Amino acid sequence: MNEDTQTVTPETLMQLRKNQPRFEGLESGHRACLGCGEALAARLVTEAAGPDVMIANATGCLEIFTTPWPESAWRLPWMHSLFENTGAIAAGMEAALKAQGKPTKVLAFAGDGGTFDIGFQSLSGMLERGHNVLFVCFDNEAYMNTGIQSSSSTPHAAMTTTSPPGSARMGKQNLKKDILSIVAAHHIPYAATASVAYPSDLRKKIRRAMEIEGPTFIQIHSPCPLGWGHDGADSIKVARLAVQTGLFPVIELESREMIGSMPIRNPKPVTDYLVLQQRFRHLFQQGDVRAIEELAHIQALADHNIKHFKLRGEGMDAQDSDGADTVCRGGMRWA
Repeated sequence: MNEDTQTVTPETLMQLRKNQPRFEGLESGHRACLGCGEALAARLVTEAAGPDVMIANATGCLEIFTTPWPESAWRLPWMHSLFENTGAIAAGMEAALKAQGKPTKVLAFAGDGGTFDIGFQSLSGMLERGHNVLFVCFDNEAYMNTGIQSSSSTPHAAMTTTSPPGSARMGKQNLKKDILSIVAAHHIPYAATASVAYPSDLRKKIRRAMEIEGPTFIQIHSPCPLGWGHDGADSIKVARLAVQTGLFPVIELESREMIGSMPIRNPKPVTDYLVLQQRFRHLFQQGDVRAIEELAHIQALADHNIKHFKLRGEGMDAQDSDGADTVCRGGMRWA
């Protein structure tokens, strides 16, 4: 045995177990791809929310890989809704529980298709009516379950099966929809963004939203190795770089006003993030003037986010993009 190896005592193991989350709403053994950001995000959300919740889950990857008939990976009351009606289903569940005098919180889960696009109408209605529902968007930036088609969450210049690069364009030409601002415009009490790379931050936001009476919304950036074209082992690295470059601002809003953000200690160039993903490989073709222009455009978008949301940190901060807790093999540290 190596001299540096430490013996793990039963007492140490017991302490490690005590430090682990006490409840898991999503069991292992589901059929997600290796390195699936959405599976990790759903696990983190349910751990933070606890057992006294009910879930309405839109059609999509999360619904498919957790409930292949006759199996289910859920340890919570769970209902499959359609792409277009998750907000309505969750609102009905909340109204029924309220009529029965039960305090159980309703969570609505959807991907970007069930949030940004197909499901936006019922989401908007749920928010406008003021239902006591936490709506969580697992944002993997395309319609991954049906073949990696572009959605309004797909970032500029990304390659999908419906936005291929070629002579006419360099991937998707539209900008990613600012869903957080649109949701906040419904005058809801709380809306935030989070990333699977920062579990402590995510957990705090889930618990904050759970405490609020009324509609709340959290958008979680969730890398998809299959759709983004990166190794499953790099999912957390990729998610962290999205934050550290400024392409995915991690912020909180209360009644449309920004109340907090995760500072970026040392902003990284967007190429560090893009080069890891096959969906952006066309931007790294040597000598292609259009590719150079698109890279400059994406860098300008990141720079704008950093300036607009005042994300540039000052010195070292335990809660900034370099100091905040990140996912570690074997468990998480919760602040």
